[in-house]
Amino acid sequence: KHLHVRAPTSISWKNRLRIAVEIARALTYLHSLVSTPIVHRDIKSLNILLDDNLTVKLSDFGASRYIPIDQEGIHTNVQGMSGYLHPMYHSMGLLTEKSDVYSFGVILIELLTRENPNCYRSHQGFALVNHFCSLLSQGNLVEILDLQVTKEGGGEVVDVALLAATCVKFRAEERPMMRHVEMTLESIQA
Repeated sequence: KHLHVRAPTSISWKNRLRIAVEIARALTYLHSLVSTPIVHRDIKSLNILLDDNLTVKLSDFGASRYIPIDQEGIHTNVQGMSGYLHPMYHSMGLLTEKSDVYSFGVILIELLTRENPNCYRSHQGFALVNHFCSLLSQGNLVEILDLQVTKEGGGEVVDVALLAATCVKFRAEERPMMRHVEMTLESIQA
């Protein structure tokens, strides 16, 4: 609601970056700081609530699953919104902590572009993640960035874009752990 308003400006870049850090902290907590790791399994903008100060409240833990410590992942029925789901989880049902990392990467792209991953199609028919990564690799990211982000974000925008692209890598083993993502965002914010 706050991000996808049809107005020239939306949430400020400073607040978008802070929101990203707060989401990363919440996911790091679920993945690393509880006795049994929990995968949220439904990370999407609709499940990120903001209070009056735009402080993040991660919601809807109904699809969450714990992964036994002796396992890297589990096979399960697919749940979540398709625009945010890693293609391998979507097709095979293999759930890992890196599934949340992929979904978080989509959130970062959404914060950078102000585009809804479930509705977006480029003129060539590409989905948001594919189009974003393609433009980033071509050095033409400005074509998809939210104009407000371009004006307010400076060099931080490229750093966040590169992190987002790493989070949405197809191969799970090439994606970072949430703790690394959190620390990277905190250093960008600082």
